[in-house]
Amino acid sequence: MSESNFVYLTKERLVELEKELQEMKSTGRKDMAAKIAEARAHGDLSENAEYDAAKEEQGLFELRISKLESVLSRARVIDPTQFTKDEIHILSTVSIKNLKNDKIIEYMLVSPEEADFQAGKIALTSPVGQGLMGKKIGEKVTVKAPAGILEFEILSIK
Repeated sequence: MSESNFVYLTKERLVELEKELQEMKSTGRKDMAAKIAEARAHGDLSENAEYDAAKEEQGLFELRISKLESVLSRARVIDPTQFTKDEIHILSTVSIKNLKNDKIIEYMLVSPEEADFQAGKIALTSPVGQGLMGKKIGEKVTVKAPAGILEFEILSIK
């Protein structure tokens, strides 16, 4: 398997995903089967919208299980203590200043599977994440993003 196929996760996130998968495979599948059985009991399947909706929900549910299994099969646990603090890398928490509006933002760079913009976690594969990787405190970074050209100054790395 090539390096690019790996999914880098923290130990905590790996445990969360394993727990979610186990829950989905056990009680989740039983609940899904019960929904389908209940919808089937409502009569003619050819005109039963509730049955069609339950089958579609089951398809999406199984797709999520498949995606989790794929992520977990390619997972590599990363230890944040193995990286230096003088350069931005995966799991770095960086404080950056937007040079256009002087707004200071803090982001943690994570794998795409862990990204959660609302929680301040951006994917290292995002335009901003790619622009920050390998940079040091004090450097200025110009990033071409969907919102336009962004300019940042790196204030701190944790």
